Amino acid sequence: MFRGSITALLTPFRDGQLDEAALRKMVRFQVEQGSHGLVPVGTTGESPTLSEAEHKRVVEITVEECGGRIPVIAGAGSNNPVEAIKYSRYAEQAGADATLHVAGYYNRPNQEGLYQHFRHVHDNSGLPIILYNIPPRTIVGLEVETLARLAELPRVVGVKDATGDVTRILLERRLINKAFSYLSGDDIAAVAYSVGGGAGCISVTSNIAPALVAQLHQYCLQGDYASARELQDRLVPLHRALFLEPNPAGAKYAASLLGLCSEECRLPVIALKDSSKAAIRQAMVELQLI
Repeated sequence: MFRGSITALLTPFRDGQLDEAALRKMVRFQVEQGSHGLVPVGTTGESPTLSEAEHKRVVEITVEECGGRIPVIAGAGSNNPVEAIKYSRYAEQAGADATLHVAGYYNRPNQEGLYQHFRHVHDNSGLPIILYNIPPRTIVGLEVETLARLAELPRVVGVKDATGDVTRILLERRLINKAFSYLSGDDIAAVAYSVGGGAGCISVTSNIAPALVAQLHQYCLQGDYASARELQDRLVPLHRALFLEPNPAGAKYAASLLGLCSEECRLPVIALKDSSKAAIRQAMVELQLI
């Protein structure tokens, strides 16, 4: 199972181009600071703005720099199943350990359409699949029964839950009768999700505070929720500050303060307001990150 603090990795740019040196530096930083896994080319990695060549290169570099030390779950999702299969097959070729798949945006399929989409991807690719359930972005989402039905497929091994409903896992666990990686998609809800049976989080904040977020999830995995709650209380100002404006502008600014990469994002994500920068800097100072 995939578990713990799994970083939704930023994609660094410089002068409009993929910054490969910064990406390698960021991956090494994550491994050295104790993150339990990486997700390149997801939402936080600005995947909709990457060319096919850039998408593949980010996966390739991430796998190379990890060197098998922690798992790589490559973003491969698309509302076009042909594209999702293409990126899934490339992720396998590059040496990734699993793929993350979102679907539904713009097409707005019903539950049977979602099931058939994911089943088609499953049947035409080879890696384990984590389903990404994020109706705030895609409008449609996987209902509990649909997720349970998909979990019957042998290589559907987990879910990234960004529904905002920490009670869903209680219903899902009653219907899914196999080892399954329940992963929160929301840093601020991650401890509550873990109490309900979650195994970790695909985290944005761990781009900036990987050691602290990894420790938080280690506490959760050990059942030490008192310590997890105490550490989460310290992290809340950073969680909130990073999302004052559309992601990943906040995380990229914070990463620039750490000397990891530039704060450059691609349109339609724009630079932060000074007030948001001040809030992020203050939260990082309070955590002694800078």
